[in-house]
Amino acid sequence: MDDDAEFITRLTGFGLSEKEAQLYLHLLKYGPKTPSPIAKTLKTYREDVHRTLISLIEKGIVRPSLDSPTVYAAVDLDTALDSIVKKHESELREMEVRKLELQELSRLQQFRSYGEVRTFKIIKSIKELVAAALPLLDSMKEEWLVAVPGLATIVASLFGINDAAGEFIQRGGKVRTIVDISYPIIDNVWELLQIGEEVRHIDRHGVMFVAFDRKHSITALNIPESPSLNAPMAALWTDDPAYAEYLAATFEMLWKQSVPAEERIQDLLEQGPPLA
Repeated sequence: MDDDAEFITRLTGFGLSEKEAQLYLHLLKYGPKTPSPIAKTLKTYREDVHRTLISLIEKGIVRPSLDSPTVYAAVDLDTALDSIVKKHESELREMEVRKLELQELSRLQQFRSYGEVRTFKIIKSIKELVAAALPLLDSMKEEWLVAVPGLATIVASLFGINDAAGEFIQRGGKVRTIVDISYPIIDNVWELLQIGEEVRHIDRHGVMFVAFDRKHSITALNIPESPSLNAPMAALWTDDPAYAEYLAATFEMLWKQSVPAEERIQDLLEQGPPLA
């Protein structure tokens, strides 16, 4: 590497572009010049030289003359390097201020990290549904929100979901369930109440979704007609908290419209079982 090339490399290490470094070195070696001879020597366009000179002037390492035509001179090397360092220090201070401002705005906005990859998968049977739900119940810390049709209470009773929900409640968790309560599932609803779930009723609400700690969720796309493990169904499982929060908001709206399970069961018992 020749001396000029090494000097240019060192200058680019100070934050100058290669064009800026070449032009500054040229002025240092050959003294003040107008743009035209610079362009000719560096084998570039006059307009390109003008842009580079303006950039060097902003960095404080080239000075223009006040007479006409304008002549451009390089500032001595020590002064130039000091100027570059001071400019970088000023930029760093500004970036620190902006960093603090953005951190504060982020805290106020409560941004979540969108760099995290969210997972979505389709559940195709009750067996897959149970397999997906049980580990989440075991890991939950706060609240399980459940909006389901009556058939789901039978599935929960048969395949261990109620046991897992009961253990979660004993650990201090909270379970709220909205279900379309009919006469045939009264016993299943009583089981939910006995393990400590808060249960309410809405007629034929036609939805099925669950949200685990408002972080994970399962939403049914179609609902099976039997409680068999192999009964086909389609449901969406995701670990996207934004979607879980949306479902939680929907749940709260339904919860306000619902009535306590005990009240609904009392009405059903007074009416008696439906005629065959």
